[in-house]
Amino acid sequence: MTRIEPPSKLDRPVDETFDHILGNPAAEITLVEYGSYICPHCRAANEEIARVRDHFGERLRYIFRHLPIPGSEIARRAAELAECTHTDEDFWRVHMKLMTRSAQLTEEDIAVVTAELGLDTERTRMSETMIERAKARIDLDIGSARASGVRFTPTFFINDRRYDGPWDKSSLSDALLGRLGHRVQSAALDFAGWGPSAGLLLLLATILAVVLSNSPVGPTFEALVHENLGFVIGSAVFQLSLLHWINDGLLTIFFLVVGLEIKREMTVGRLATLNTAALPIAAAIGGMVVPALLYWLIVPSGPWAHGWGVPMATDTAFAVALIVMLGRRVPVELRVFLTAAAIVDDIGSIAVVAVFYSSEINLVYAAAAGAFTLLLWLLNRAHVYRVSTYLLLGIALWACICGSGFHASMAGIVLALFIPTRPPANLRALMVQADMIIAVEARQGDALRHGPSLPALRALDAIHDRIESPADRLLRHAGTRSSYLILPLFALANAGVEIAPGLWSGHEPLMLAIIAGLFVGKPLGMMAACAIAVHIGVASKPSMYSWQQLVGAAALAGIGFTMSLFIAGQAFAEAPDFAAAKIAVFLASILSAALGTFLLLTSRSPSKDRETTSLDKREAETGRHRSTLSANYRA
Repeated sequence: MTRIEPPSKLDRPVDETFDHILGNPAAEITLVEYGSYICPHCRAANEEIARVRDHFGERLRYIFRHLPIPGSEIARRAAELAECTHTDEDFWRVHMKLMTRSAQLTEEDIAVVTAELGLDTERTRMSETMIERAKARIDLDIGSARASGVRFTPTFFINDRRYDGPWDKSSLSDALLGRLGHRVQSAALDFAGWGPSAGLLLLLATILAVVLSNSPVGPTFEALVHENLGFVIGSAVFQLSLLHWINDGLLTIFFLVVGLEIKREMTVGRLATLNTAALPIAAAIGGMVVPALLYWLIVPSGPWAHGWGVPMATDTAFAVALIVMLGRRVPVELRVFLTAAAIVDDIGSIAVVAVFYSSEINLVYAAAAGAFTLLLWLLNRAHVYRVSTYLLLGIALWACICGSGFHASMAGIVLALFIPTRPPANLRALMVQADMIIAVEARQGDALRHGPSLPALRALDAIHDRIESPADRLLRHAGTRSSYLILPLFALANAGVEIAPGLWSGHEPLMLAIIAGLFVGKPLGMMAACAIAVHIGVASKPSMYSWQQLVGAAALAGIGFTMSLFIAGQAFAEAPDFAAAKIAVFLASILSAALGTFLLLTSRSPSKDRETTSLDKREAETGRHRSTLSANYRA
């Protein structure tokens, strides 16, 4: 699954003509702060910044940009007071006075600072042009903050990249110096924040699996993935091959993440209302039914007839990665549509696996799984928010489902259904309580020397357990591991296929059925369902994207990969059949990606011309605005 993350890069580069720079203008390290004079956190951070500047000296330049707290007249007036100065030196004098005047800036403080610096008499001589210039400068900083993904004050940018860590002197110094640990963390965050990164890792793992399978180490690699691993407790032995640990064990975490995404979308997300969910739901249903029917028409009976579920699935990571790589050519609304349709598609694929691709059922283990499911329901009803409790029961549930005959990864979906998704109703009370504890501890001398007391830490831990829903916490931690570790491992273990001249000999109907289902059936089914839903009034197509763009997104849904390979592994027990199915899935995914990309690249959204004209006007206006500011500053 994918979320639209806020920008992490500085929107407007530092400009020496009108940015306020403290320190060497040519310094190798740049620290930009978006702050507000009335913000107590900015005032506290100001002391740390002073220590950092003393430590780095001429190697650091510091820039302050305004982001007055919304709705605060004092915050706005303080920013305007700082901007109504003639030189950078005057600005920094006012800046330091406003930041250090008192614990909480007041109207009296502004009046005193104005008088101390002689700005009260100067202000009466200020022209309207100068005052308007100050207001425009502040508005420009506010716009830059929004475009840079700033959500609170203070927010820092180090060499144009947002810094989200602690802003004490030690942490800031590590980040400014770019030490190895910080560089590795920053590189990892940058890669994870890049939309196509998960799809790229999946592609690289697939290529590596194919290369290994066709290299001299192919037999060794195959033997490794089938090596048994497990443990012995008394006379009981529990062993699975490495392949099964990945497909039945690690993939359970993937299904848990999918289940949590599905639940969140259906409770507080894009599928929460019928109005927003109707079109992607219709598309997903059509995109599952028509491929299965096409497969059945080509392979109506025989040993391959059970594979009709293979062309039903969509690989979200690959499909969304391609849309992200196309950038502004694809409206955000179309990306939302494809993601929502893929979520519904996941629901259908999971149901198909649970009902049609499970082995003989063991009633004893099934009953035990039912008992653990009941316990999870009781925990949910009792509003238990501790994640560890759910995870312990989830492990027991996984073991029971594994022994029951159902596919073990279904435990992830069942667990996701009962993990609370919504934050507590008294969220504001919890936030106030946490602020009170921190404020009380900050007034204690021992706390400042040795850290918060043990009771305070326990109270903050308890609040932290309640302040974020268990589902969001698991998604935060497990979502990244699912995309960047589990899926590549799954591809590495399952995508390997030895390409031999006679591989598809005798498997032509099977391969044709899978390719037709994904490449033809997916877009055909999705578009037919969308057209019918819009025609009968059940759904409406947003005006932000055209029908051709919708066809392009539907074609991308034909990239089956992860779930298609997973279902193929359950449907085809014979190695040659599974190998032929893999090749068919690869070919269909490549064709679908090429067709979808072509359609999206050659299409135009209905409002594109209007948006382009509006953008050009905004850019021209911004350019004129910056030129005026620069000229005023030079003057």
